[in-house]
Amino acid sequence: GRTLPPLAALSQVLRLERSRRTGIVFPLQKLERYLVPGTDTARFRLFQPGLAALQRAEALFRSDRGHPIDYVSSAVRMDHAPPPALPEVCFIGRSNVGKSSLIRALFSLSPEVEVRVSKTPGHTKKMNFFKVGKFFTLVDMPGYGYRAPQDFVEMVEAYLQERRNLKRTFLLVDGVVGLQKTDHTAVEMLEEFGIPYVMVLTKIDRASRGVLLKNILEIQEFVKENTQGCFPQLFLVSSVEFSGVHLLRCFVAHVTGNLPTVEAS
Repeated sequence: GRTLPPLAALSQVLRLERSRRTGIVFPLQKLERYLVPGTDTARFRLFQPGLAALQRAEALFRSDRGHPIDYVSSAVRMDHAPPPALPEVCFIGRSNVGKSSLIRALFSLSPEVEVRVSKTPGHTKKMNFFKVGKFFTLVDMPGYGYRAPQDFVEMVEAYLQERRNLKRTFLLVDGVVGLQKTDHTAVEMLEEFGIPYVMVLTKIDRASRGVLLKNILEIQEFVKENTQGCFPQLFLVSSVEFSGVHLLRCFVAHVTGNLPTVEAS
């Protein structure tokens, strides 16, 4: 009986006409036709799950009595973190990149899960742990850059180096402004520690198509030339329109070992 945000559930997206549906689920593919002919788009389609995988992933993000999704705890130091019992993913990015909003969109099918979204950039000062049933844990990390807490570096570096159950780090980049100096620093840290990660371009509803394409191509070239640990496909998301949110749920389920095989559609 709960009212969900429009397009939060896959069933709502499937009612749309085909091109709009593809644009919501696979926003990167929607942009292909605007590229110069001959542009290599292989990296646009590396992770392209079919409907069954998308539905399975969505079920993981929908809480019920036998599958609770809970905020577990917050930590400012590693010895405050919950035991590393489940596969884990963490979300990091500059302050005000839309990290908490994206996590809230991922959990939108379970509105009882409280993800605090701050009006003030740099407000997330702690690591916030969310347990998704018995399947995995999702961690919202403090934002870096503007007004980041003093102990940010120590906290995040310790987490990335010590958390042995960490399966993938999601590095969020603002889709309007592209890679910034602080993002390059985060990439260097992840590369240095040998942490597998993926880049997620946020706020794509706020960027013009031209700006978005420019940022996508620049980031993909940067990833190809300068990284070892970054998944070659960029993920695009809008927490407002739910573009890319279904695909990201599926990728989280996949990297935490909860979708053993992802069939291509």
